[in-house]
Amino acid sequence: CIAVNKPRGLLVSSSDERGRDTVYALLQGAAMPWLAPVGRLDKASEGLLLMSNDPAWAARLTDPEAHVAKTYRVQVRGLPDPTTLERLGAGVMDGDERLSAESARIIGGGQKNAWLEIVLAEGRNRQIRRMLAACGHDVLRLMRVAIGPLELGDLPKGGWRALTDAEIRGLSGA
Repeated sequence: CIAVNKPRGLLVSSSDERGRDTVYALLQGAAMPWLAPVGRLDKASEGLLLMSNDPAWAARLTDPEAHVAKTYRVQVRGLPDPTTLERLGAGVMDGDERLSAESARIIGGGQKNAWLEIVLAEGRNRQIRRMLAACGHDVLRLMRVAIGPLELGDLPKGGWRALTDAEIRGLSGA
């Protein structure tokens, strides 16, 4: 199992019919067995991505029943007010789907945009972008910084490293 710091612009896929770059470009030349992504990050998102050749471990980690927390740093256009943060936690409707965050808080920003920390118990397709759009905020940047107890830390953008046995066990019990 490895941790990858996925840069923006790469697809989380083994190949692309349109020839776009994928996360596998980051692993070229590495003498490793085949690894599959554990979960997804969309093309415009960046940050912590796990890859593994253990499908049972990956399935346990991504099972919505496991409630493995995923932590994101999100830059949004505009300045969310306390009501918006409450709505993110209580849940917003996107079509007939209710989307909610475990927590959402402002961690920085300026006069035109803000940085949020958003924690999800389960991730649905483009969930954070959809939730914030429903609250009137465009996402400018979205980075996953932790999965359960495992943090991205100082892993350089485009870099990867093997997980330790302790990290794998920690994620299994997350």
